[in-house]
Amino acid sequence: MAMISRKKVPFKVTGLLKDFLEQYNRISPISIQYEDMRRYEEAIPLYDSEGEDTLWLTVIYNPYDRESIHQSLKKIYATLKVDGNIDLLEHLYIDRVDLCAYGNTQPFRVRVVNRINDNFDYFYIKVADASRVYGLELEDILSPNRVNYLVSEQTLIEEHIAGIPGDMFINNYLEDGRQNKIRLAKEFIKFNERCFAQLLGDMHSSNFVVNMIPDFDEINYRIRSIDFDQQCYEGRKNIYFPQFYKQNMPIIELGLGKISPESQQQYQAEERFMIANRFTASGHKVKDLLEVMRQDHLSPKENVVSLRKDLAEHYNHQGYLKCDNMGEIMTEHLEFLLKTAKKYKKVK
Repeated sequence: MAMISRKKVPFKVTGLLKDFLEQYNRISPISIQYEDMRRYEEAIPLYDSEGEDTLWLTVIYNPYDRESIHQSLKKIYATLKVDGNIDLLEHLYIDRVDLCAYGNTQPFRVRVVNRINDNFDYFYIKVADASRVYGLELEDILSPNRVNYLVSEQTLIEEHIAGIPGDMFINNYLEDGRQNKIRLAKEFIKFNERCFAQLLGDMHSSNFVVNMIPDFDEINYRIRSIDFDQQCYEGRKNIYFPQFYKQNMPIIELGLGKISPESQQQYQAEERFMIANRFTASGHKVKDLLEVMRQDHLSPKENVVSLRKDLAEHYNHQGYLKCDNMGEIMTEHLEFLLKTAKKYKKVK
């Protein structure tokens, strides 16, 4: 089973990465930073509709600061959603600000409510860890999912990714008799392939969501990553395979005896082919990102040495052994994926 070796240290967003983000419209000035959000006076436990402790804390600000903080948060939401046009969002208000005190990054979650119809949305304010920024950008470019985020100084603003949390899906939905288990197993195979292609680690059931999409009289599935802290960090290849996390075993067991090895290989090849297509369609963007990654420091040297050895053995491809940092490994990894995807296209 895959296990994270130790608590990951955050990496600052460097000047080169900021230049990339500026070029591709990910930089935005905002009037409140992550550290400003920490100036709350009180924090109380947040319980769900069943009365269970969510492990989040609802924070309460000084009444003299609350109005200006909430106005700043509305402006951030407007920047994220409608290019900063606050006039379009006058009917919204900030209902609650929550803090995830138990997580490594301790993010704030802001709940925005429409006073006309009580519909609500969320966004997150976090420390701008470079690993997470690279993970978000690679997800946006290489996966079938679009990701909306902004960076300001060392603060990261993330759009909420909707879906049923993986652990909740396993506990409450997996055995309810309505799931198409073969389709779900197929989607997990594709999700597993995407995470490995992107070298995105720590994808146990608490770090992804499941979307169920009606399709005539059946259900299709999309599994989406929601945590990108372990992008290109760990030194063991199994960390980048969701199949090796014990929390995911109930989903993995769905495919046992139902999906043949030939079908599994087909689904993996199809996903690599789609990733290669997205890589090509991105034009210079992914190449510009990889160029910045190759000049950045994203992991301890021992992790780099260990991962390049693992990947060289996994693919029997010695090119990995020439890589000196995680950016070079990521580049070699995607280029090798492109070659294998082209072979699949010729066979197909």
